Amino acid sequence: MTAAPAELKSCCAAAYSTAAARFLLGDSFHPGGSELTSRLIRQLDVGIGSTVADVASGLGASALQLARELGCNVVGVELSPSNVVAATDAAAAAGLGGQVHFVVGDAEALPLEAASVDGALCECALCTFPDKQTSAAELARVLRPDARLLLADMVAEPDRLPDELHSLAGWVACVGDARPLPELSALLAGAGFVIERVQRHDAALAALLDRVEARLRTAALVGDGLRAGIEEGRVLIRAARAALGHGSLGYASILARRR
Repeated sequence: MTAAPAELKSCCAAAYSTAAARFLLGDSFHPGGSELTSRLIRQLDVGIGSTVADVASGLGASALQLARELGCNVVGVELSPSNVVAATDAAAAAGLGGQVHFVVGDAEALPLEAASVDGALCECALCTFPDKQTSAAELARVLRPDARLLLADMVAEPDRLPDELHSLAGWVACVGDARPLPELSALLAGAGFVIERVQRHDAALAALLDRVEARLRTAALVGDGLRAGIEEGRVLIRAARAALGHGSLGYASILARRR
C-alpha cells in the first residue's frame, strides 16, 4: 500500500467520525471497551488535581471515564473536528464540561505545552499514525518527568499478516501498520520512557472481532446499498481472525514512565 501521510490521517479521521464506525465499534473504538480502560487507567497513578492527555480521544468515552473514575482533569486531543464537537457535547451532558475539554490536534504535533500533563493515554491509535517516532517524542515532550503513559495498541508481525490487511482499509482498521510489541517498547524507550509494565489483551481483540462480525451480519440484512462495504469488512475480519489465531496479530498495553 502506498499513500501519503496526509491522506492516511484524513482517511482515519473521516472513518472514525462516521455513524458506521459507532455502529460497528460502539463509543470506545478499541478492544476491551470501558472495562479494559478502567483497569488500565489506574496504572497512571493520577487523581484529583492531575491533568491527563487523552491522545486520539475519539468520541471522548475514555476521557470522560478518566474524569469520572479518577477525578482528574482531562484534555482530549483528536484529529476529527466532528468528533471533538460530539465529545464536547458528551462532556457537557455528563456534567463534566468544566473538568474535561477537547481540542482538534495532530498526535505528531500535540497542541500542548512541554511538561504540562501528569499522565497520558493513547488507545488503539498509534498504529494509525504515519510517523510513530514523532508521535512518541510528542508524548514524551508534553509529559512531566516521572509522569506515566498508558499506550494500548494493536500489535502485529507485519511480514506474517495476510495481504488483505496491508491495504488502506487495513490501515484504517488499525492493522495495516501495527508493529511488533518489542518494537513499540523500543520506540518508547528511544523517546525517553522507561518501560514499567507490558500486558497482552488478545482475548479482548477476539471479542471485538466477534462483535463487529455480528454487526456486519445485521447490516447485511437491512442495507442492500452497503453490500460492497459490508463484504470488504467481512474480508478484513476473516483475515484479522486468522492472523490472531496464528499469533501475528494481537492487542497489548505498555505502561511507561517519562524519564
